[in-house]
Amino acid sequence: MNIQDMESMNQQLIEHVGKVIVGKERTMELVLTAIIASGHILLEDVPGTGKTMLAKSVAASLDCTFQRIQFTPDLLPSDLTGIHFYNQKSGDFEFRPGPLFANLVLADEINRATPRTQSSLLECMEERQISIDGSTRRLERPFIVIATQNPIDNQGTFPLPEAQMDRFMMKIRMGYPSVAESVEILKRTTANLSVRDLSPMISREQLLTAQEMYTSVTVNEDLMHYIVQLTEATRAHTELSLGVSPRGAQALLKAAQAWAALHGRDYVMPDDIKVLAEPVLAHRLVFRNRVRQQEGLAEQIIQQILSQTEVPTETLTTGGR
Repeated sequence: MNIQDMESMNQQLIEHVGKVIVGKERTMELVLTAIIASGHILLEDVPGTGKTMLAKSVAASLDCTFQRIQFTPDLLPSDLTGIHFYNQKSGDFEFRPGPLFANLVLADEINRATPRTQSSLLECMEERQISIDGSTRRLERPFIVIATQNPIDNQGTFPLPEAQMDRFMMKIRMGYPSVAESVEILKRTTANLSVRDLSPMISREQLLTAQEMYTSVTVNEDLMHYIVQLTEATRAHTELSLGVSPRGAQALLKAAQAWAALHGRDYVMPDDIKVLAEPVLAHRLVFRNRVRQQEGLAEQIIQQILSQTEVPTETLTTGGR
């Protein structure tokens, strides 16, 4: 596999998922970018915009093990990680793995689970391992969590803590479809097209190869300084009590490399960082005034910082190519 193969993979996935999902090409590119960069994804928007459908469609297009977990207030950590049970036939305790032992995990309505259950995801999302009863079990690569949540329904929900939000490489908003896209959705509804009509078109081996190859994409030191300037600006912003962590800066770097590779380039450009700054950084900001946090102004602050930060010249960042 080479960079051109990764660009072809990107186009094929968009066309493949496009059989079920109308529009949302940019959203699908962001999702694949996060998957290639081994990052977790949080899909957030109002009900009925296709969050779960998109996650299931992407999972159906990848030849990997898949588990869907419907998060509810009565869900326990052991329901996710698994349990040891006594086997009367063998007379021994055996381990029954939970749904987290899969390559792709759909955490549907993640903010409906209690903080105790949400916290059980922290170790597996960051370290790709699960500790149960004093023993540690490694998760097979790839391991990606795609979570969904509804931003407007507060009843019966538990907001994700900052530590949990920081584990997601991207938070992506679906948005409403255009008029033309809405008409096409209705047409496909009558045609009974569904996720069941999709078959895997990217193998696990191809995905693992892509996850290793994207790291060879060149990032000029001036662009690294640019990423640091953006993150430092969030920490100095007067409206924020917490800016972007070093983990967030690393996530933006990795996402930019994966984005460049999926667009057929072996080097990162400033525009790659500009495109990814909002989905990678905005959800990591914590406002001094929590009311403003709920108004969705984080994206505006990121755009403001982008407009005020000097961009490295193309000659410097591409080595004169």
